[in-house]
Amino acid sequence: MAVVVGYIPTVEGEAALKRAVLEARLRNTRLILVNLQQNESLSDARSASEQSLAELHKQLVASGTEVETISAPATHTSEALIEIAATHSADLLVIGIRRRSAVGKLLMGSTALEILTGAPCPVLSVRPTGGQ
Repeated sequence: MAVVVGYIPTVEGEAALKRAVLEARLRNTRLILVNLQQNESLSDARSASEQSLAELHKQLVASGTEVETISAPATHTSEALIEIAATHSADLLVIGIRRRSAVGKLLMGSTALEILTGAPCPVLSVRPTGGQ
């Protein structure tokens, strides 16, 4: 069993990660951090991203969180998160969402909708605090 979180280095991703760490601790289970890789063509940008992720992993371990990091392409976010949640028998899948306009709310966003309707476990959507 595990808590799976989709992570990108944005305010939404940070909010999802913070809540996922809390949920993993409350459930006394491990955290699966899914790094949703952006399509970075420059090797320097990719290297910096990998270093940031390694540092984040180290901080989580130091805080007492049992964590496994998996990288997945951001182009297939919903499929990757659903598959990883199923493979790891997730108790919970945590995703970050952003504020949307009225039309955006109507459409919700295809990725979030696919995750909510296709996940093999409950999904917790987290919005950053501060009205962003």
